[in-house]
Amino acid sequence: MELHFTGVIIAVSTFFIIGLCHPLVIKMEYYTGTKYWWTFLLIGLACLGCAFFVGDVVWSSLLGVTGASFLWGIGELFAQKKRVQKGWFPMNPKRKDEYEPIDPDETLCPVHHGKSIYALNREQNSPSSSQSKEQAES
Repeated sequence: MELHFTGVIIAVSTFFIIGLCHPLVIKMEYYTGTKYWWTFLLIGLACLGCAFFVGDVVWSSLLGVTGASFLWGIGELFAQKKRVQKGWFPMNPKRKDEYEPIDPDETLCPVHHGKSIYALNREQNSPSSSQSKEQAES
C-alpha cells in the first residue's frame, strides 16, 4: 500500500499559515494601525499570482493559501481595530488619538456599521422590550 502525504502536508501547512497570520494582524494593528492595510493586499495578490505559475501542487497550494490568508487579513485588521476600541485587546498608548470610543454592541464587521446581531437579539428578548410591546398593544 502506497501512502500519499500531499493532502496532509497542505492541511498542516494551512493550519500554520493561518496561525501565523492571526498574531501578525494583531501586532500590525498595535504598532501601525490600519494605515498599511495595502501591504496585505499586495502580498496576498502576489502570492495568488505566483500560485498560477508554480507547477508543484504542494507549493502552488501553499502560495494560494498564503495569498488568501493575507487578503482575509485585511478585513481582520479593521475588525481588530474595533476589538481594541471595545477594550478586548490592548491599545497602543502612542496612538490613543487614532481610536474613537464605540458602542460595546457595535458589530466587528468592517463593512456593516451598527449593532451586532447578538445585541439586536438581546434587545428583542429583553423583558423591557416585551413590556413596551405589551403597552403599545393596549
